[in-house]
Amino acid sequence: MLSEDDPGWNSSFDRGMTASFHTFGCKLNQYETEALASEFRSQGFSLVASDQPANVYVINTCTVTSKSEQKARRLIRKISREHPGSLLVVTGCYAQLNAGDLAALGNNVQVVSQEQKTSLMELPCLLRKGGAAAYSAEDLQGRVASAESGEPAQSGPFAYRVDRFSYHSRAFLKVQDGCDYRCAYCRVPLARGRSVSLDPQEAVQRAQGIERRGYREVVLTGVNLTAYRFGDTGLPALLEKILANSERLRLRLSSLEPERINPELSDVLRDPRICPHFHLPIQSGSDPVLLWMRRRYRSERVVQAVRLLRTVKDDPFLAADIIVGFPGEGDQDFQATRRLIESLGLSKLHVFPFSPRPGTAAEHASDPVPQRIRDRRVHELLSLSAELHEAYIRRWAGRQVEVVLEKDGSAAGGSWRGLSGNYLKVLVEGVSGEAGRAGKLVQVLIEEAGDPCRGRFVGTA
Repeated sequence: MLSEDDPGWNSSFDRGMTASFHTFGCKLNQYETEALASEFRSQGFSLVASDQPANVYVINTCTVTSKSEQKARRLIRKISREHPGSLLVVTGCYAQLNAGDLAALGNNVQVVSQEQKTSLMELPCLLRKGGAAAYSAEDLQGRVASAESGEPAQSGPFAYRVDRFSYHSRAFLKVQDGCDYRCAYCRVPLARGRSVSLDPQEAVQRAQGIERRGYREVVLTGVNLTAYRFGDTGLPALLEKILANSERLRLRLSSLEPERINPELSDVLRDPRICPHFHLPIQSGSDPVLLWMRRRYRSERVVQAVRLLRTVKDDPFLAADIIVGFPGEGDQDFQATRRLIESLGLSKLHVFPFSPRPGTAAEHASDPVPQRIRDRRVHELLSLSAELHEAYIRRWAGRQVEVVLEKDGSAAGGSWRGLSGNYLKVLVEGVSGEAGRAGKLVQVLIEEAGDPCRGRFVGTA
C-alpha cells in the first residue's frame, strides 16, 4: 500500500489529479467501471488512458476465462512496474476469488473484492481529502451495506450511478446481479453470489434519468438478465414498465438464456423500441454436452427460442456464445453444434475454447479434448462465424435502419460512426446541424454493406 512518504505521490496530486480505468469482461463490468469513472470525474479527476501516467489506476477484472485473467495480470504488472508512485486498485470477479495472487503483483497494488467494489465510489473523495494514506480496504469496509436482496438501491450491488458515460455513447443500466445457476464451467456465481434484482420502481426512475440526460439508447444488463425478479415482477413486466414510463428511449438487452425465452417475454419484445439484437449463451448444440455442462435446456429448446425471436422482429441480429472442447466433446457432439448453428442462421458467434476454471465442477473433469483438436474446432467455428456475419450484413444493403451516433469523424473529412438497432457498425455520411451529436438516434439508408457498412443520413428518429 502507498503512504504519503512514497516519492511522486503528493507532488503529482498537486499538479492535477488523474485517474485511469481499464475493464475486462462483460457489459456489467463496463457499467460498473463507468459508474466509478463518473464519480472520479465529479470529484475533479481527469480521465486518461491506461497507457498514460495517472495518479490512480483502477483495473476491473474478469474470471470467465483463464485468458482474461492472464491479460489482467500482465497489465497489472506493467502498470505497477512503470508507475510505482501511483495507486493501483484491482477489483472485479478475479479479485474476488484470487485476491492474494493479485496483491503480490506489485507493492502499489491494492485489491478490493467484488463484494466491496461499491466502496470505491468513495475513493476519489477520500483521496482529495487525505492522499493515498487515506485509503485502505479496511477504511472502506462497512461504509457500504452488504449486497443482499431487498436492500435500498443506495447500497449493495445497485449503488452504482452514472451521471455521464465516459467510454460509451450509449447508456447502460444494471438491473440484475449474481446467478443461481451452477453451470459446470462457470466461475462467475462464485464471485458474484446469488441472483439479486433492482427494484422495478428504481429501475424506471434510472431509465427516466438516462432519457432526460439525452441518451436515446440504454443497454439493460446483468449476470443473468432473464433471471430478473423483484417480488412479482419478472423481466417482461420490467420491460413493460420502462417502456410505459419513457418516451423515446431505445432498449437493448445484454443476454437472454434460451430456456427463458417464452411467449410472455416475446410479446414484450415486439415493441419497436426494443432493439432487434439478441445474444444467446447457447454454449453447445449437443444434448449430452449440455447435460454435462449442467445447462437447463437442450438443443430443441434453443430452436424454439430462436423461432420465437424471429416472429417478433424482422431478421434480428442473433449472436451466440459457444464453448468448444468441453471435456467429453466428441466429433459427433461438435458436428451437432455446427449443424445447429447453421440451421438457426445465426448472425455471429463468440467462440471460447474450454479452459478449466478453479472451483467449478469441470475443473478436474476426465476425458479432456486434446488441444490440437480443440484449436481446430475453434478455428472452424470462427470461419463459420465470419461467413454468417458477412451474409447477415449483405442482406441489409438498400434498407433503412435506426443508428445511434457514437463518434464524429466529419471534422477530418470522414463520417460519423454509429451502431444500428440490429448491431450493424455504420459509417454515416450527410449528418449535419442538430442531428450531429453523439448519442443522437438517426435514420440511415445502408448504401454499401460491409463491416462497417456505409450509409446516408435520412433524418432524425
